[in-house]
Amino acid sequence: MTALVWFRHDLRINDNPALFKAAESGQGVVAVYVHCEAYVHQHTIAPARLDFVRRHLHILVNDLASLNISLQVITVKKPAEIAPVLLHLAQQLQASHLFFNAEYPINELNRDQSVNQLLREHGILVKRCHDRCIVPPGMIRNGQGDPYKVFTAFKKKWLQTVMPVRMTPYGAPPLQVVTNSKRASVKEIDQVFAAHDLRDLSELWPAGEQEAYRRLDLFIEKSITRYQEQRDFPAIDGTSTLSPYLAVGAISPRQAIAAVLVFTHGEWEGGNAGANCWIGELIWREFYQHVVVDFPQVCKRKAMQAYTEAFPWSYDKTFFKAWCEGKTGIPIVDAAMRQLNATGWMHNRLRMVVAMFLTKNCQIDWRLGEEYFMSQLVDGDFAANNGGWQWSASTGTDAAPYFPIFNPVRQSERFDSQGEFIRQWVPELAHLSNRQIHNPPATPGYPAPLVD
Repeated sequence: MTALVWFRHDLRINDNPALFKAAESGQGVVAVYVHCEAYVHQHTIAPARLDFVRRHLHILVNDLASLNISLQVITVKKPAEIAPVLLHLAQQLQASHLFFNAEYPINELNRDQSVNQLLREHGILVKRCHDRCIVPPGMIRNGQGDPYKVFTAFKKKWLQTVMPVRMTPYGAPPLQVVTNSKRASVKEIDQVFAAHDLRDLSELWPAGEQEAYRRLDLFIEKSITRYQEQRDFPAIDGTSTLSPYLAVGAISPRQAIAAVLVFTHGEWEGGNAGANCWIGELIWREFYQHVVVDFPQVCKRKAMQAYTEAFPWSYDKTFFKAWCEGKTGIPIVDAAMRQLNATGWMHNRLRMVVAMFLTKNCQIDWRLGEEYFMSQLVDGDFAANNGGWQWSASTGTDAAPYFPIFNPVRQSERFDSQGEFIRQWVPELAHLSNRQIHNPPATPGYPAPLVD
């Protein structure tokens, strides 16, 4: 008998609950990755992120082979084909179980329910594990039994839930019995992605869980103690840059937090301000995973706060195009957008700055910005991206104060006071003084501000 493991956004062998539990079952293990072409178009997946996944699969197929586990890569055109193709493979392999790690947006939940129903109808047991969240959605509730809408209260309850638990990641599963299953080749993996536009950013974002561990170790060694002080300054290399690896599951939140707790000698709070702050950012990611389950309208291009749907958003194509291209005439906004377009990534403080500029200053619908980010981000994660955009637009969580607005010039003066980040990405302003560069005078080759 065989246990089948379905890989999705969990492209690693260490601390992978579905893989580990399949290996524990005492059967031969075969892995599968299903690429759905329609998902790419329906969900706006950036070419850089698609290529990042492709490169991770190159590594994963070899990492699994070292454990005597073959990885098959299958392409389907439509979501409706996923359940039948998994059933067919399971029957071919005489598999008794299918293991996978949960995903929480509504389309993914519906897909997984269809797979569960079809395979169980044919006598194949389906085991759903939790991996993207340390505390599964639905387990954190307020005193009235309702989900939290405010992060601070969620974080307090989350910590109360997690702190008594040993934060020990699963290791890699032991060497498995060899099965008669064909292993995907690099060429076959590349053929799966050949139908899509890809963008190779491998120099900036090397693939693999070993690269994720390297970044985590380097961050803890060099930057975590000053993370709270430095994280808002885009010219400083003060963040972990782990978000792309968390997005594709090359590293798990549990691994990240466990590594920090080793550094703090087990102290969750009070041990180190930088470490505490970074753990808080990981809890934000988890909060947004809970939001997509508790408020499923956000998966349907709806605001979490329903009353905000009445706001008369603008759809000014000229303004939106200028924002996308980094030509708004607001230097910090333009620098951030150019960073995004060039690297597939943007500093988190600047994500809030550009989102508030688009939604609050230009009053353009947050959904346009959300989708544009997903079309560019190597770390595009629906829950985190949607949550961040709705927070910035005041349509989502943490609605008090009701309409926080970042003045982009003040943000620039505060967090890029010497203009280093602006000079890097907006070289046409490099000659200006530190004072002028944030709100420049008329400059040849640089546009006038879109708004006052």
